[in-house]
Amino acid sequence: MAGSADPPGGAPEGTPGGGEDEYRSVVFDETFVRAARLQEFSAQERITDHAPAVRRRPPRYRGLSRQVLLLVVLIAMAFGTAIYMGVRHPSRAPGAGEVAESLRMTVIPLAPEGKVPGTTDSEWLYDNSPAAQFRIGAEGVPLPASRRTAHFSDGQVVTALLTAKDYIVRSALDPEVLTGGETRSVRVLLGVDQQDQFDRSFTRPAPDGRHAPTGWLVRFDPSRAELADRRIRVQGTLQASEADSGTLEVTADHTSVYALRPAGAVPGARVSLFTVRRELHFRFDREDLRLHQAQLVVSQVQAGPLSCAEDSTSRLRPLLAGGTAKEGGPAGTDPYATDGTPALCGSLAAAAQPRV
Repeated sequence: MAGSADPPGGAPEGTPGGGEDEYRSVVFDETFVRAARLQEFSAQERITDHAPAVRRRPPRYRGLSRQVLLLVVLIAMAFGTAIYMGVRHPSRAPGAGEVAESLRMTVIPLAPEGKVPGTTDSEWLYDNSPAAQFRIGAEGVPLPASRRTAHFSDGQVVTALLTAKDYIVRSALDPEVLTGGETRSVRVLLGVDQQDQFDRSFTRPAPDGRHAPTGWLVRFDPSRAELADRRIRVQGTLQASEADSGTLEVTADHTSVYALRPAGAVPGARVSLFTVRRELHFRFDREDLRLHQAQLVVSQVQAGPLSCAEDSTSRLRPLLAGGTAKEGGPAGTDPYATDGTPALCGSLAAAAQPRV
């Protein structure tokens, strides 16, 4: 017979723990009670303070919202900083501690020892000068056989050589650049770190070894001379080497020969040759290679026939056919030779002139 606590016939079927389990779902455990937002005052508290039967408890996790807010603020600051840096340096971001290296340049005028030879036929002048075997235009700047280095691939070495060649062609063989007009085509090949120095050289040229336009490119005074033949003769070499694990260097040594006549000359005017030898040292990191840009770190230029008495910082003012220099340098300098560089001004060797 069932006890008085049990229902007649025993516990209901399917209720293993007895009848008390029917109320298990509505029994509040300690965790539930602690999490409640409302808490009942004790009887003593209600008698003493005449307070309401319940009071509202402060939220247990108030600190969590502050942490979330702080995290959102930090993310917003980081995102804003990234956008600012991207706008400030859109093409490249310098590495930690990176310092842009300024171009060091030397422009040396070469004065003729006598009258500048000339004829009306530029081809005849070329054929009777040391430039007789030079190639025409970009063909005179061939790429050497290239090999990968310890830290740079064949493709990266070729990219460095091609960029250096592009700079030489644009800065010394483009008629628009030579006549003193176009400069952007040269500027875009320089890394952003050097473009400010380039711009200042043209807005405020100075003979300080840093800001001479003729250290960046070949530019004639258009009021003095013009091209008589756009087929410029060129010869020289390009060499690539690895400076360190993150830097490639390219050394360029080229001699360019221009046929010039007086500005605004009538047909049949006499033509003379003008010679420019440039030794350029380029430097490339991996970002330069990716952007097809270069850091030009050294530029040594010898040019003539020029008068040492005239300023060659901003533009080259050639001595043309029949012209003479008021003063020359200490000794004859041959821009076709590979040895010897005069300090400030030199004399153009007779062997460097056409045999008229």
